[in-house]
Amino acid sequence: MGAKAFLGFVPWIIFWVVSGPSTWEFAAGGALVAALILLIPSHERGRIKLLEIVSVLFFGALTIAGLVLDRSGLMWLEEYAQTISSAVLAVVVLGSLAFVPFTEQYAREQVPQRFWSTPQFKHVNRMLTLVWGLVFAACAVLGVLAQPDHGGSPWLNWIIPIALLVGAFKFTAWYPEHVKAEARATGTAPA
Repeated sequence: MGAKAFLGFVPWIIFWVVSGPSTWEFAAGGALVAALILLIPSHERGRIKLLEIVSVLFFGALTIAGLVLDRSGLMWLEEYAQTISSAVLAVVVLGSLAFVPFTEQYAREQVPQRFWSTPQFKHVNRMLTLVWGLVFAACAVLGVLAQPDHGGSPWLNWIIPIALLVGAFKFTAWYPEHVKAEARATGTAPA
């Protein structure tokens, strides 16, 4: 996973940064626009990714909800929009482990096809996907704990989640190289 994977998170980052009690509708609309823009090149190449589909569907649903539902019926969404977005990502990412790990779609763009079915490639992508899924799940839990009625703080709402996301990006950059080096050292690297 590289720069293209980071681009896949841009709609979610827009949403997380802009979203607040009175701004989540704008955040959802902006994230939807970003998701649609990012979907165009993938569609043209015929390689639409799970994260892109989920982004369009999730932010499309939020945008529609913001436009058609009564304000009083949306109070729960105002409070928990970021938490819900993290939970959706956790479910999708962890759920992808049962099929094609979500990181594998990005890794295939950087790794020659002859390696796609190797045990190392499969292992690396299962581990990376697991790490990302657990980070999103942790962010969802932190989002609940960050609510004022749970004694929330900026540490729970911003600092720890950002640290977890940065850690996941760093792990994603480090782990594949670590596995390759280990395979070379033990003589199990694919030819």
